[in-house]
Amino acid sequence: MSARQLQVTTPTDREIVMTRQFDAPRQLVFDAHTKPELVKRWLLGPPGWTMPLCEIDLRVGGKYRYEWHHPEKRGFGTGGVYREIAAPQRIVHTELMDGAPAEALITFVLSEQDGKTTLTQTMLLASRELRDMVIKTGMAKGVEASYANLDQVLAAA
Repeated sequence: MSARQLQVTTPTDREIVMTRQFDAPRQLVFDAHTKPELVKRWLLGPPGWTMPLCEIDLRVGGKYRYEWHHPEKRGFGTGGVYREIAAPQRIVHTELMDGAPAEALITFVLSEQDGKTTLTQTMLLASRELRDMVIKTGMAKGVEASYANLDQVLAAA
């Protein structure tokens, strides 16, 4: 498997770890995850989805909220609170998907080598059952579609 393909592992009963490499400097990848005007261009999942709401208050204690819409499917959203920010290498935040029974704790880490950035995102969920439910949603397919979009945004920057 190529480093540019999304790699998903479950190292513990409550964790999902997603790793992906981008052909761009760390600061640019960080900005693409934290600036609403950039996030709205790539965090869309499979074709047909739009993100009409993207609010980011990037500070410890600040909140974020994303909402997605699709003309033929039910829309959804997610939000959370930033707990730790060490730009441009690390963000820790909560995440609560609309309708989810419990929030997750997300640790987002970027490392750069030779102008390429590796993103490692760890989701810590409330239980094994919730972890398995998240995996069964097809989340990885949507994440990879979004990261393919991000490749294009980064290449144009």
